[in-house]
Amino acid sequence: MNPHLGPATVPDPSLSAVQALCDIAAPYDHSDSHLFLEAMNESNLWHAQRNEFFRSLWNGKPLKDITEQPYVHANFFKMHEVLSVPRDEVVVHATSSGTTGQKSQMFWDAWTLRAGQRMVARIYDHNGFIDSRPVHYLINLNQPTPNVKLGSSFTGQFMTDFAPVESVDYGLAHTGTGHEFDAFGSIRALQRFADSGRPVRIFGFPAFLSFTIDRMHAMGIEPLRLNERSMVWFGGGWKGNADKQISKAELRSKVSDMLGIPDERIRDSYGSVEHSVPYVECAHHNLHVPTWSRAIVRDVRTLEPLPYGESGYIQFVSPYITSAPAQSVLMGDLAALHAPEECGCGNETPWFEILGRAGVSRNRSCAIAAAELLKGKA
Repeated sequence: MNPHLGPATVPDPSLSAVQALCDIAAPYDHSDSHLFLEAMNESNLWHAQRNEFFRSLWNGKPLKDITEQPYVHANFFKMHEVLSVPRDEVVVHATSSGTTGQKSQMFWDAWTLRAGQRMVARIYDHNGFIDSRPVHYLINLNQPTPNVKLGSSFTGQFMTDFAPVESVDYGLAHTGTGHEFDAFGSIRALQRFADSGRPVRIFGFPAFLSFTIDRMHAMGIEPLRLNERSMVWFGGGWKGNADKQISKAELRSKVSDMLGIPDERIRDSYGSVEHSVPYVECAHHNLHVPTWSRAIVRDVRTLEPLPYGESGYIQFVSPYITSAPAQSVLMGDLAALHAPEECGCGNETPWFEILGRAGVSRNRSCAIAAAELLKGKA
């Protein structure tokens, strides 16, 4: 069994419902709404007792419906360091991977880190992506250095834990003074991987795999045929390359044509350092909300909850994080939530589409999209 699938224990017996929720192994099961509410009430009390900021935000009343859950805007974590545990209990201090402006900061204690890793492992297991055979890795994230605190770099290293490492190459190589995209190094790595016949796993920012394939075309390199068990797992969006972004479907086709990786083994994911729950595409390329989380879409004008299919700001709720009051975060991204049956993949939880995020639409910022929504409601 993969070690990340093993047990994890909450830091205090007062979090028994949180423990019970996080011990549910099935990654897409929302059947026990009572347990989820109980876990959220425990989480709220935990943070209120340990964090003055959240204590001022919460009215102290138990939730009767998840839409009553107070939230913190993701931008709050760009300006403030807030902890609900002593600093000496922090095991990871991560920052967001944004290319401009103030970066968000998040602090994870041992339970939060362990529980989050177990969520990823269960989703990997659900998709059949845990393997005992060695694979090559191409990680399109910053190559780790001792002083790099980016959450994405930490995640990149963690993602090599689900199949033994044959070799690891980084698309964003460390130069000694920073990180630079290494297209030629990535091409050489892919050619080496193809020659070896072993499976390949490609993680990280989609822009850099797209740029690598563009360079291969420009150099007249023939398509490669990587091992059929190869896979791609995108995350992080296009960041500072939004002007070059293409649709997800176009990118998947591009990868399949040049590298021979099947469409169903090319998955995108959504996540943030402010809300460390993994949202991973199913085989139909939809982002289902996992067992340990809930999603709410709120009106851009009134912030009232919206029904399936309506567009607004997305709020994520999960009781598992104990290190900081990030159990409910309102994101700056615009999204629409959909019923499980609208997907048809078999996962029995709602799924969402991000509408104001790079990779879905070209040259559209979240602010522009929000303004258009407001105009439509005027």
